[in-house]
Amino acid sequence: MIRIEHLGKKWGNFSLKDISLEIEDGEYFVILGPTGAGKTLLLETIAGFHLPDHGKIFAGEKEITTLPSNERGMGFIYQDYMLFPHMRVRDNIAYGLKIREKDEEEIERHVQKLARMLHIENILERYPQNLSGGEKQRVAIARALAIEPKVLLLDEPLAALDEMLKGKIIEDLKRINRESKITFIHVTHSRSDAIILADRIAVMKDGRILQVGKAVDIFRKPISKFVAEFVGVENLFEGEAERRDGITVFRSGEMEMYSSVTMEGKVYASIRPEDIIISREKMESSARNCMEGIIKEMVDMGNIIRVNIDCGLPFMVNITHESMDEMHISIGERVYLIFKAQNVHLFR
Repeated sequence: MIRIEHLGKKWGNFSLKDISLEIEDGEYFVILGPTGAGKTLLLETIAGFHLPDHGKIFAGEKEITTLPSNERGMGFIYQDYMLFPHMRVRDNIAYGLKIREKDEEEIERHVQKLARMLHIENILERYPQNLSGGEKQRVAIARALAIEPKVLLLDEPLAALDEMLKGKIIEDLKRINRESKITFIHVTHSRSDAIILADRIAVMKDGRILQVGKAVDIFRKPISKFVAEFVGVENLFEGEAERRDGITVFRSGEMEMYSSVTMEGKVYASIRPEDIIISREKMESSARNCMEGIIKEMVDMGNIIRVNIDCGLPFMVNITHESMDEMHISIGERVYLIFKAQNVHLFR
């Protein structure tokens, strides 16, 4: 386990502020946030490249706050790969092992094993300038894994790759994490990468950790407006909540909807587009919320259709092509939106 307690670090005009985290052994943990959030500074402080101004870092029960980076048992993968241009791929992978004075036979075994794992056996004799972006990234991963780290730190490793290559590297990262049981700590600004990769996510802004949880919790139940907007929550409304007959009623303008969250006063409300049912007729349902609206826009996204509906406030709803064909709905039609109170999330 990596445990961080009340970590603070000033860097120019920026600072990490009272960061506390626990990252389980073998977990794929993603730190998600915008540019300038402090993600890389946090990662480099965990790696031992910077000493914190206050707070502690533990690996298991051992405090490593002041331990040199080369004694922490951690590998580091940079966004720009940082391969040695004068060395062949083979020598780049072997570098950490040679520094540790491993014998040549052991080094060769490791290099061959990692090359097979990452499908780069055919490029071992090439130099970095003759590699594609995807090949460079695989070499960087192999070099980091060669020292058999207990923790692998990844600084935006997918940012420079096109979508096809990114998909392949994501598959490699997930497989390596699953098979090796190495703890991965991966920083990114991409919410789609975070959703696909993470066991858990920490959302970061301005040097602070705002929320930690599984992807489903972060994306379905954000705890602040910033988190909601950053992770792309749709159907986000500002209004007032009051308790009425044992349930919470949220009002924004003339729109009212019910929520099972107990909260009063000024709040934000959100509901996921996939949690809303569209009907041409008013339905008998156990769902507490049913509101009428007019279809303003329909966009075919390939696997789903996104429907924008004006109910006094704009709602986005995701429906399947099959549902679309069954209902025969079109722009300008009046429809009903139906959804459960438990799917209306309230927060401040």
